[in-house]
Formats: sequence, C-alpha cells, structure tokens
Amino acid sequence: MDKDGFIFLATKDTIVFKEMAMHAHKPQKPLQSSLFHCQALRFCSFPSSLKWAPVLDIEKELVQHSERVKSVDLHPKEPWILASLYSGTLCIWNYHSQELVKSFKVAESPVRSAKFIQRKQWIVTGADDKFIRVFNYDTMEKIAEFEAHTDFIRSVAVHPTLPYLLSASDDMVIKLWDWEKGWECSQMFKGHAHYVMQVAFSPKDTNTFASASLDGTIKVWNLSSSDPEFTLDGHSKGVNCIDYFMRGSKPYLVSGSDDHTAKVWDCEAKSCVQTLEGHTNNVSAVCVHPELPIIITGSEDGNVHIWDEATYRLENTLNYGLERVWGFGCMKGSNRVVIGYDKGTVMVKFVSPHSGVSMGSLVKEKEKKEF
Repeated sequence: MDKDGFIFLATKDTIVFKEMAMHAHKPQKPLQSSLFHCQALRFCSFPSSLKWAPVLDIEKELVQHSERVKSVDLHPKEPWILASLYSGTLCIWNYHSQELVKSFKVAESPVRSAKFIQRKQWIVTGADDKFIRVFNYDTMEKIAEFEAHTDFIRSVAVHPTLPYLLSASDDMVIKLWDWEKGWECSQMFKGHAHYVMQVAFSPKDTNTFASASLDGTIKVWNLSSSDPEFTLDGHSKGVNCIDYFMRGSKPYLVSGSDDHTAKVWDCEAKSCVQTLEGHTNNVSAVCVHPELPIIITGSEDGNVHIWDEATYRLENTLNYGLERVWGFGCMKGSNRVVIGYDKGTVMVKFVSPHSGVSMGSLVKEKEKKEF
C-alpha cells in the first residue's frame, strides 16, 4: 500500500488493482477492485504522489515477410512504414490497410538507411554503393543522386527544421549535406577510428548530434565544428546504435553494443548512468519511445526487450521468430513501434487491456490528475 491508500497486487499473468478509502474525514467506502490482464506492472513516480500505469497489452498490427530489412521509418502524417532492404529495394507499407503502397529498386547493393522527409515529400537513402539518393515519394521522381562517401553508408539523419542531412560511413567520416545548396557538403566530421554506424540529432539542441562507432565510443558534435565536443567511452566492444531522449530539460543517450549491452548516458554529466543487460548477442537497434516511458532494445539474438525508462527494469521480451533485429521506428503522437528483422517487418501497438486506449494517452491522463 502506498501513502495514498492504494494496494497493488501482481501475479505473472494478472494484475489486481485495489483502492481503499483511507481518509478519516470521509466516510469509508467499500473496497473496490478491478481485474485486468496484462503482461507486467510498472510504476511511475511523480512529484506529488505515486501514480500507476500498467505495461499495456502489445498488439501485433502488421507482419510483412520479406528479405532482410536494414532500416525502418514511419511517416509523420500518412499510415506508412518505410523499409529499406538488403537487396537494395525500398518498400512502403500502409499499416491500416495492410497493403503495399510502393516498392522500387534503389541500388544493386544493400540500402542500410532510409528516411522520410515529409516537408519535401522525399525519401532519402544511403547504400553500400556509397551513394545517397533522394526520391519524391508521390511521383517516384529521382531528385538527387551522388557519391557521398568512399565506403558503405551506414546511417542518414534528417535535421528537424533546417535543410540538412547527416551521413555516416565505414570510411569513418560523417558529412553534413545542404540540399538548398545543391547537396553541397558543408562540413566533415572526423575523429572516429572505425566504422561510424549511426548518427542522431539531439532533441534539445538541433545543432548537436551524436555518433556511434565500432571503435567502441559515442561522440557528441556541434554542426559548426569538425572536431567532437566530447566522447563517451564505456562499452567493451563496438557501438552499433544510439538514440536521444529527454528527461525534463536534460538530454540523455541510449546506446547498443557488440558487448551485448545497452547503456544509458547523461549527456550533461558525460557519464553512464545505467547498463541494460539481458541480450545474448550484439545489440543492433535501440529506441526511446517519444510518447511512452519505455526504452526498446533489439539484438541479433532475435529478441526485443522493453525496459522501464525510469527504473530500467526489464518489463517485456518480444520474439516473433524473424531472426535478427536490425531497426526500430517510432514517432511523436503514436503508440506504435515498427521493427525490422532478417525476415520481415512487424508493427506493434501498445494499448490498455481494459479500455483499448493507447498507453501514451493513459500515461498523459494520469500525469494531469490525482487518483
């Protein structure tokens, strides 16, 4: 029981929530209970009181079998999933109708990263043939095509407001491209000693970005300088993936590594605050959901782990039998997550088991009111 008079009971498959009237100045009311099924229980701490929110049911919305998926992205307006494949093909799926919207060949080599640029109606891709290509996703017109690096392109990241694209490569260089200047390379960032696997813009300061490398480090950069601002060093093997998230006004990073762990980093303190252990192979994808209080990690062991963002407790493990995990996609305003695997794409949705509302809506509601 907490100080407000709530009792929480949990078993492996069932949660019982019971409320008791504990206020002496009010008439005692009968014990009320509600029973609902879900897979785990999570607690959220807020300044005024302990509030509760269950880890909600995870509904599988879409499964599309394909060859190896190297990256996935969600369109911010349309119900579209963008999947880039090892074969060099791009697919756009409508997750409402479960239909293939478009599919086209981009390159003869793997396309390891592809992103929507909704404000331009574009898709931008980076491939093993060292080329960046840009397409209009309505007309399928090729907007741009140029050799951007001297080795495989591992990752592209789109600036949220400016006409900038970052690309990261096995040539150990990160480049900044300005599409309003004819895709001019306006900055190069050097400092990593091995392949650069992923880049991500900071949500707090969009002039800042982070990079993950197989040299075992994460570096944080400013767009105005070719040298890193600082380096985060704590993994014992190469770092494959990163994602930013905010706690209040403070930026944090989560990273995934070939040492089979994920780590959470305080960017202001420049230190690791938590190591997430449990995967039995390389951690190949990480994601902090922008609407839900969860960290998601994916591995070459085929498992997706869902962690409580506040307590770092492992809340759930998903395995759909599609072999290795290679990428996640999620976005603001949605309680969905898309997962790219060796053998296809899966979309899941987090919902309340007793009412059908999204987890994001439920948590937001509870942040606004007292029980």
